[in-house]
Amino acid sequence: MTEPVVRIPDAKVALSTASVYPESTATAFEIAARLGYDGVEVMVWTDPVSQDIEALRRLSDYHQVPVLAVHAPCLLITQRVWSTDPWVKLQRARAAAEKLGATTVVVHPPFRWQRGYSRDFVNGIWRMADETDVRFAVENMYPWRYRDREVLAYAPDWDVTNDDYRHFTVDLSHTATARTDALRMVDRMGDRLAHVHLADGNGSNKDEHLVPGRGKQPCAELLERLATSGFGGHVVVEVNTRRSMSAAEREADLAEALAFTRLYLASSSTGVPGS
Repeated sequence: MTEPVVRIPDAKVALSTASVYPESTATAFEIAARLGYDGVEVMVWTDPVSQDIEALRRLSDYHQVPVLAVHAPCLLITQRVWSTDPWVKLQRARAAAEKLGATTVVVHPPFRWQRGYSRDFVNGIWRMADETDVRFAVENMYPWRYRDREVLAYAPDWDVTNDDYRHFTVDLSHTATARTDALRMVDRMGDRLAHVHLADGNGSNKDEHLVPGRGKQPCAELLERLATSGFGGHVVVEVNTRRSMSAAEREADLAEALAFTRLYLASSSTGVPGS
């Protein structure tokens, strides 16, 4: 007679430093350590500390929280961070990941108006990936909407599964905003899924990044699938806490997100091999 067992994959659960905005990158390390996250993903943005490899190394060493991933500065507000040349941004992100011991660089597809960059993006990502052990995991995005208008802001495509990349990041807040089926997208990514941004959403025009379990995305189902498939990448909690009324409320949300993630990554199995 077999007894159920719980199997937990090798995936580490990290906190995105974007999850504490408008607080600082340093605050993210402190909260990640206090709550028991396995590491952080550094969002490189206008906070000078997020751009400073030595400062990040000191924070990592002081809090004993490893940097597991680096999110390249791909946002509208970071167009001048680490150069205005998007390829230089990716080169610096790779160098930061290598020096900090991170395994993954997260990158968005180009904006449509970045014509030269977007034209060579797929081949260029392959070239860069061939030069390092760091994974360039390209993240799914979404159409921009205003009232009844839809703008396709990303090229070659916001749905990154329509192009040939070595590694993918799936973001469940972005699947909500795109109003696409998250699990089908994950199926299309297959074994090239290397990284997960865990957040929730209700399918509004805005990229909501809700605490998982507070929206309509299949957050629990995805985590259970990762557990049973032996997923070995990282799961990063990337939620919006900017409306928190206090530091305690923000920390409670991030603790809830971590508990949710760990709960559903624990996969129940019907038996033990050889029993």
